[in-house]
Amino acid sequence: MREGDKLTVTDGQGSFYECTLLQANPKQCLVDIQNCIEKPKGWGYNLRIAFAPTKQMERNEWFVEKAVEIGIDRFTPMLCHYSERREVKTERLEKIAVSAMKQSQRSYLPKIDELSQFEKVISEPFNGKKYIAHCYDLPKKQLAQHYKKDENAFFLIGPEGDFSQEEVEKAIATGFEPVTLGDSRLRTETACLVAIHTIHVINSLS
Repeated sequence: MREGDKLTVTDGQGSFYECTLLQANPKQCLVDIQNCIEKPKGWGYNLRIAFAPTKQMERNEWFVEKAVEIGIDRFTPMLCHYSERREVKTERLEKIAVSAMKQSQRSYLPKIDELSQFEKVISEPFNGKKYIAHCYDLPKKQLAQHYKKDENAFFLIGPEGDFSQEEVEKAIATGFEPVTLGDSRLRTETACLVAIHTIHVINSLS
């Protein structure tokens, strides 16, 4: 873009700004703000997902991109007993989230936490429904039948080797409810997207 061009920028906190480009520089630009437009988030509930990053980083990046497009408030990469990836470059995920936010014309940038231990994640307070999706042959509820509109939702999605049984027991003991996302065994990133999309679909129904 060149000086004098019109553009729209966002602060990632709910506002768009209609601007004129005053200085165009590869490292930093100067704009003149003509108008501020407040844009609602698009959903009235809090949606958080804690996931065990997959071994292939491309799949984690794909998940973050698509989740931002669909709509999410917070990501928490999580280190579990069977985790195959034990480090995550949060800066890279943040760049992907920013790009997806702009591409989908959203005005809110989700929070992306640093990689945290499973025990720390489940001990954090959350005002809403807490769910854990696992593959063990234990009693579970259908998410689509159990979740109620407008409820805040916090999901735990495990690694490719699933949670350990001890982790499932600890999560249940701290208030997480076991749920199933369907009959198929899903990849980690697919399960994350199914959970997020299910919540949005239920809230979109009249």
